This record gives sequence, C-alpha cells and structure tokens, in this order.
Amino acid sequence: MINNTARERWSRAAARSLDAQFVAEVIHGMNCSPFEAEAIRDTVHAVYGPLMEAADTLKPGQIRLAVIDAEEPPNRPLAHARQRVVTLTLDGGEEDRRLRQQAGVIALRRQRFVRLCEEAFQQGGLLTLEAVADLFNCAVRTLVSDLAAVRAQGTVPPLRSTVKDMGRAVTHRQQIVAHWLAGLEYTEIAATTYHSLAAVANYVDKFKRCATLLTAGFDLDTVAVVARLSPALTRAFQQLAETAHPVPHRRAELEALAKKNAPGQSRPMEEVSR
Repeated sequence: MINNTARERWSRAAARSLDAQFVAEVIHGMNCSPFEAEAIRDTVHAVYGPLMEAADTLKPGQIRLAVIDAEEPPNRPLAHARQRVVTLTLDGGEEDRRLRQQAGVIALRRQRFVRLCEEAFQQGGLLTLEAVADLFNCAVRTLVSDLAAVRAQGTVPPLRSTVKDMGRAVTHRQQIVAHWLAGLEYTEIAATTYHSLAAVANYVDKFKRCATLLTAGFDLDTVAVVARLSPALTRAFQQLAETAHPVPHRRAELEALAKKNAPGQSRPMEEVSR
C-alpha cells in the first residue's frame, strides 16, 4: 500500500536532491553519523560553492534562455531586437519545496516569477510576460494577476514591458535596501520581497560598499568600478543613500563602516551628496 500523506510526499521530494544523495553516500561509505555527514556537506558547499558559482556550467534546476537585451529601446519590434543568453533558476530546490509546502503553489509561482525576472535583468536581459508564461506553462492572465499581487507588496519585477517605464518605481534591490534601512531583518525582507536570504544579504552588502565609497568622496564612475556595480545601480544606491532616513542603528552601522574603511576622517552620511 502506498502512503501518500503530505509528510511522506515532502520527505520523498527532499530525498531526490543531490544534497541528500551526497549525505547518504557519506553515511554509508564513510560510516559517519547523519550529523557528521551534513557537516561535511556544508563544508563542501562553503569551500567549492564560489567555484561552482563561477563555473560555466548549469546547476540542477537552471536553464539557459535567449531573452531581449536590456539595452534595446522599447519601441523596437521583438523580431528585430538584440538577444542575450542568460542563465535562470527555474527550480530553486529545497528553498522552493519549502515555500510550496508552507504557502502553496501560488506563492511558489510568484517567487519564481520574481526570481527569473531579476536574474535575467542582472545578466543584462529582460523577460516578457509571454516568455515567463511559456516557462511556467500557464496563461498570461495568470501572470498579470501575480504581477499585481507582488506589486501590491512593493516589489516591481523588471519585465521588458515595465522597466523602461518604471519612472519612480523602486526596483528589487532598492526595495530590499530600503527595507533594511528601515530596520527590517533579513528574514522579514526575504518574506516580503520573495527573495532568498542569500540574495537579501548580497544586495545589502553591495549597498554598504557603495555607501562607504560615496561617503569617502569617490565619484560615481570610481564607485561603480571598485564596488563592481553597474553605473545604473550605483546611481540608484547613491539616490537611496541621499534620500533615505535610516533608523538609528542602521545609520550607526553605516557610519561605523565608513569610518573603519576611510583613510582619514570620514564625512557624515548627510554629506554624501556634497
């Protein structure tokens, strides 16, 4: 008799992952306890993770897709627009399974929607609603509803149909940093913006580096090169640093970081734009 309870279903899903296979091999091949095997797995991730990230190979759950180049003007027909090949994470593995188990398929689809748009944009490309609908095998009207839902929560997925007309709308990275400056913790920001904890920490770290260099008096071009940021993102972070009103402990953290890294006396955050 097959047991189809929800608990066993999610256990079987987790067991199909490569991490679970690695842990099982270590347990049986090296006679380790599950705790020791998981510690070895975590160490392998920590040591070889950066190499895998940089390697020109697809990880499980990733796909390569030709999308419209982000520099293409909005009035250019898709048939004549320049394409860019990007790597997208269609299946986020354990993170996606956990979200589906806790919040359902709609929440999972919306997280994947946001993630795919952000990943394409970071690599210089832009997805369309039609392209995402093809990936998800769903109707465009379904994604229109999802788009309205995530926008209502303050997230603006960078689609081709919206990125050229964003105006004062806030992109993902700016929204995440704004939440952090307002005092929210990483877990709260991740839940609000449909991002992973690693992505939230990455964006905040980039903003810290940018703010530190701006506080030290470097110009935008220099900041973009040193912090390894695009000019557009550097300008966005500069505007955020100039206009935001961080809660006291975030302001203190930024000023302490600037003071620690500055060769001489660091200017206060209020003087970044001067």
